Amino acid sequence: MLCAIGACAAAADGAPPVIGPVYPVIEPDFLQQIMAALRAKEASGELAKLQREGARRAQQTALHPAALALPATSSPRTFYFDPTVVAPQNISDQTGRILVAAGTRVNPLERVTLSANWLFFDAREPAQVACARSIAERHEWRVKPILTGGDYAEVARSWGHRVYFDQRGLITQTLGIGQVPALVTQDGARLRIDEMLPEPSCAG
Repeated sequence: MLCAIGACAAAADGAPPVIGPVYPVIEPDFLQQIMAALRAKEASGELAKLQREGARRAQQTALHPAALALPATSSPRTFYFDPTVVAPQNISDQTGRILVAAGTRVNPLERVTLSANWLFFDAREPAQVACARSIAERHEWRVKPILTGGDYAEVARSWGHRVYFDQRGLITQTLGIGQVPALVTQDGARLRIDEMLPEPSCAG
């Protein structure tokens, strides 16, 4: 058996063979370093400052979501959206009974109706705000105001009604809305979408 000088002798005594010199671990514990840095920031007041700044940024993001890249309507148009979907697989209840078979076409508007029309507008443009309010009043506020830009909390306070925001454009992209203000109403089993000129007394 080949081994280093001294290793075989150590092994013969029943002790583990010594391959080389052993040194104690002197690297500081990483978690202890982090805790020490946090304690230092806490003592200096920097940690509290960072926490306040983080809370402020979170509040700003919540109150002022990123505006969507939707221009004001320049060419009014009316188009329709069919919400029909095709079931990709069987949909069953808890007992295994098939409720909807794969391949079935389902249109939710054949079973339910919109509780309120959807009204999209950019609150950064006064003309759009005036247009949207005019429409909401004509519909006796049976509308769901949805912002594509601006401060929804401020509009809600001014109007005295709940206001929403289409964050990341999930709804407008799905419906194919390319201009605002836009009013979405139900027309049977489909949605009618009217993109209107942003005039203070716009029709809708």
